[in-house]
Amino acid sequence: MADFQSEKAVVRRLHAELADAAPESVAGVLERYVTPEWLWRGMHPFHEQHGADAVARVFWAPLMTALGPLQRRPDIFIAGLNQIDGFQSLWVVQMGHLMGLFDHPFLGIRPTGKIALLRFVEFNRVADGRVAETAMFFDLPHLMIQAGQNPFPPQTGAHLVQPGPMTHDGLIHDARDPAEGHATLAAINAMLDNPGAKFHNTDEANRLARVWHDDMIWWGPAGIGATYTIQRYVRQHSIPFDQALSEGYRFNGHLCRLAEGSFGGFFGWPNLTLRNAGGYMGMTAGAGPADMRVVDMYRARDGKLAENWIFIDILHYLAMQGLDVLGRMASLSQGR
Repeated sequence: MADFQSEKAVVRRLHAELADAAPESVAGVLERYVTPEWLWRGMHPFHEQHGADAVARVFWAPLMTALGPLQRRPDIFIAGLNQIDGFQSLWVVQMGHLMGLFDHPFLGIRPTGKIALLRFVEFNRVADGRVAETAMFFDLPHLMIQAGQNPFPPQTGAHLVQPGPMTHDGLIHDARDPAEGHATLAAINAMLDNPGAKFHNTDEANRLARVWHDDMIWWGPAGIGATYTIQRYVRQHSIPFDQALSEGYRFNGHLCRLAEGSFGGFFGWPNLTLRNAGGYMGMTAGAGPADMRVVDMYRARDGKLAENWIFIDILHYLAMQGLDVLGRMASLSQGR
């Protein structure tokens, strides 16, 4: 049996104390669970931070002030050994929503006084009983849309508050047979190795059918949206993405890739470097290549992939092309 229970317990205790923390006490909570050299990777505009004080100051305290009392609502909770470093490091992953009352501004986004949900996924590398490294991705454009401040033109997929797994079994708190995770990781690797996952053409649906179920669900980020079935995925995401972003495509690899049970995922920093040929997110053609940081989380079924939750640091990608979405949002708020 794969037993990651002690590492999971560290992360669960951290999350429980964060749920009870106030903005002024969150740094102390983090210090009890992270290493002094803790590396935290967050999406734009937070990027890389080091140590509990910095992460508390730039991210957690402002978020707790804006969106409180903050409630963590996980849909997936898994742990596993990282394929990328030869299965040496152990990571604990949680995905779901942070929920609170949006009563104060956050990053220039105007509050609504109503419930708001922030999609998130968090990868934590646990070593010697402490969190040594974190990658936390969150869908800020999704929060903007909930506040009535959509920064993008109409998206090709559907805008939704995204549910967790259809099977409702993503919270893995007990030990699992390693064979389950190995099979899920094999399905993810088959998708990454499949030419249809990289090159979009008229045969793509047939190529994707080798690694995806026909009724696959692709839960894309705000600005792109969700789509259902292979055919609609090709029409509503693959083709638009390829037409705008095929120039200068470079895959940079992943920092972590793992699986446990029927669930797995990966992140890169950045995963991709590509140039916007024009039209993507309403942008004109980019002057040069830009980086795309991505998280993919998956549910596998019978050797193929069935569901896929995507987080993309779209704000960072656009900022590298000269469009400061958050800056524009703040300017609009000040002008009201």
